[in-house]
Amino acid sequence: MPKKKRETSEFCFCEIPYNEPILALMGSEWIRVYGENVYKRHFHNLLEIGYCHYGVGELIIEEDQHHFESGTISCIPANIRHVTRSDTNVEAFWEYLYICPEDVLRHCGRSGQEIKDSVDRLNEKAIILKSEEDPIMGQLIKAIFQKMQNKNSYYQECVSGLVYALLFEIILLHDRQTEVFLGKASSFRLENAIVYIEKNYSSNFKISDLASECHMSETHFRKIFQENMNMTPIEYINFVRVKKACDLIDKTDSSMEDVAEQVGFITPSTFNRNFRRIIGTSPYQWKRRPVTIKKEQKT
Repeated sequence: MPKKKRETSEFCFCEIPYNEPILALMGSEWIRVYGENVYKRHFHNLLEIGYCHYGVGELIIEEDQHHFESGTISCIPANIRHVTRSDTNVEAFWEYLYICPEDVLRHCGRSGQEIKDSVDRLNEKAIILKSEEDPIMGQLIKAIFQKMQNKNSYYQECVSGLVYALLFEIILLHDRQTEVFLGKASSFRLENAIVYIEKNYSSNFKISDLASECHMSETHFRKIFQENMNMTPIEYINFVRVKKACDLIDKTDSSMEDVAEQVGFITPSTFNRNFRRIIGTSPYQWKRRPVTIKKEQKT
């Protein structure tokens, strides 16, 4: 009898496009048979908001399966494993918003503990519901898609305001005791390490620190991480640091030496080597690329 293949997870790093308030994935390219030839769940570094325009199937979040159909809304916090699977040979049409709540709340005037408390509430649970269960949420999501599609004057400001309202609509939903909620209790044993890296990527921590966060020995942690992530812990840490560096290069005038230090690389040579390996170009070439190309590469 063949040995059952161990399920792995895939980390999908989402970048918000240059000078945009959010990342919006829209249009006909998202009409597809979801889950076809996909054998593992994935998770993101951003809050994912999905809206199903048509189609039927299952949305699997951690160990729970939930039916989706036209008008289904999903709100999935960062670092929660999930996968969308259409019914056999059935095309579905989903569109997605990827949001960094901290950035939106800060842009709209929140600060300090207010941001932390709001983000903690947003990260408590994933939500699956029908649009008629919360018409305001459905209208906000559709309005954001429309603004991001048309990109008329002041669309960034309009989208920021709409997303701000959407985040607090999600928080208000957490006060409703209905079955639309999915508990965040996760079987993903590496989640504590993923969160730790996201918060401490600029620090000089050890793999043993990550193992402790997951209540594992270092040897066992390295084995489980490789099996689930298809990369070593060091490779993942460097991946996160390089992606953070890309963001700093785009949004600041910091020198490359300062960028390297801010994202946690001890020497510029280590930074340059990992940047080229992951991005395919040097940090200086990345910074000098035309803005038009910069935007295309990030969407």
